[in-house]
Amino acid sequence: MFTLPELPYRYDALAPILSEATLRTHHDKHHAKYVEVTNALLAEAGSGAASLEEVVEKARRRGARKLFNNAAQALNHAFYWECMNPARTEPSAALSKAVASAFKGPEPLRRQFIEEGLDHFGSGWVWLTIREGRLQILATHDGDTVMRVAGLTPLLVCDLWEHAYYLDHRNDRSAYLAGWWDRLVNWEFVSQQYEAAAGRAAAWAYPRPVATAQTPAQDAAAARR
Repeated sequence: MFTLPELPYRYDALAPILSEATLRTHHDKHHAKYVEVTNALLAEAGSGAASLEEVVEKARRRGARKLFNNAAQALNHAFYWECMNPARTEPSAALSKAVASAFKGPEPLRRQFIEEGLDHFGSGWVWLTIREGRLQILATHDGDTVMRVAGLTPLLVCDLWEHAYYLDHRNDRSAYLAGWWDRLVNWEFVSQQYEAAAGRAAAWAYPRPVATAQTPAQDAAAARR
């Protein structure tokens, strides 16, 4: 059974960009529901996995859309919480050098990231990623995730679903993205992910599942596999 990770800060720590009401609704309701449905679908199928990342990849390969959507959303949200910090942080020297090389500096990176988020139609996510040493901004639709792409490491993500910002910014995604980038990005975490992509640190991963007693139906399903 997968658990809902706790927020790495207080519910009111990201105000005024993201209020306590937003975090309580977003984390305790939306994120919790994705985890709950993922666990229910795995239990119904009598299947388990060593990691949530494995669940996402297997569901994608099998075309199990409902499981994929919920497991990927659980994964994306857990990563998103880590991408924010109420305290001001700075990118590492190595990351700053990579940003200068790929985007000609932090301001063009900011502009392109926000533009990608604004131009994305509907719900989804905007990412800063790295693959084979190359930084790249990507967007995924709905519950899709870049964490299923071999060789690609996510460094940063911002949630573009309206439930992430509507209570605080209504439909003004621009204000949300600008405030989020300027006040909340956890550059220490982004820098750690950058080091992980180079093999110099451990990459972030969703907490491992907690073992639970199986029901007779689940035992029978497991025996059939």
